[in-house]
Amino acid sequence: MKALCFHAHGPLDVLQYCDVPDPTPGPGEVLVRVRACALNHLDVWIRRGWPGLKLEMPHWTGADVAGEVAGLGDGVVGWEVGQRVVIDPGLTTVEDEFTRRGEHSLSPGYVILGEQIRGGQAEYVVVPAANLMEIPEGWDFPEAAAPLLVSLTAWRMLIHRAGLRAGETVLIVGAGGGVNSMAIQIAKLAGATVYALTSSEEKMEKARRLGADVVLNYREDPRWSKTIYKLTGRRGVDVVVDNVGRATLAQSMRAVARGGRIVIVGNTSGPQTEIDIRFIFGKQISIIGSTMGTHQDFRDVMSLVWAGKLRTVVDRVMSLADGRAAFEALERGEQFGKIVLVP
Repeated sequence: MKALCFHAHGPLDVLQYCDVPDPTPGPGEVLVRVRACALNHLDVWIRRGWPGLKLEMPHWTGADVAGEVAGLGDGVVGWEVGQRVVIDPGLTTVEDEFTRRGEHSLSPGYVILGEQIRGGQAEYVVVPAANLMEIPEGWDFPEAAAPLLVSLTAWRMLIHRAGLRAGETVLIVGAGGGVNSMAIQIAKLAGATVYALTSSEEKMEKARRLGADVVLNYREDPRWSKTIYKLTGRRGVDVVVDNVGRATLAQSMRAVARGGRIVIVGNTSGPQTEIDIRFIFGKQISIIGSTMGTHQDFRDVMSLVWAGKLRTVVDRVMSLADGRAAFEALERGEQFGKIVLVP
């Protein structure tokens, strides 16, 4: 089969569209023919690599997969060849204290499709049957693939980790990314007032259409934390979603209200930063980390997607063979929503 793979960590030019061995499902597993796979910034970080990340090479990423059941391993029941499915991208490989209390993504044995194991940027992928969910009628494959990882991540981040409540205020720092475009919608669905930051008039309008109440252009307003402070009557917001990191965290700490929460699931501008810890104890700020979610979280949030209560946001659809160009667009931040690759 063909895959968009790399044989060593590095920049974009390590990506190759080439032949790799076909996967075979083992007991309890299902072979899925990939019809669409959406990109995430996670794919970029994995390709670049980090200390301690050890992968079997060649490796290919891809957590967001929609496709068709193409083969069944021993013992698999309840699924038939040809069924249209999406894949829960979080895989539980062990049972431990975390999984027993329903905190799967805290477990050291929790892995992400495309990160620790080969993913969906290929013609076929093998996953546990327990990770499948059927696609309802009326959904095409790119639309079905786009919301998977980002919906799961945003749901856990806002609902479970930040404990967002109706009537609160939320600031989404960088509204154009996949997680944040879904976070706008989840926050609105939860009854919050949503402030959003983005980089162009076009993206501002798209953020408004997703439900953002107030949208600021951070390029035109580089001291946006002061603007947020004024707009909220010198109070600040209850929750800040900051997945940018080094470039924005200091301002996020100024924009959050006393007793507020800053929730972090990424670091697109870099993982290391200096912070003034006086803000943390002086304002009694909670800085909360979050990643992925449980299998039930996945089913809960995808049920909202299928019901039309959360919108799939697809920026563009491209061929898997043109994957390098797709990643170039992602790394330049050109997209609003998800870029989807189709084998």
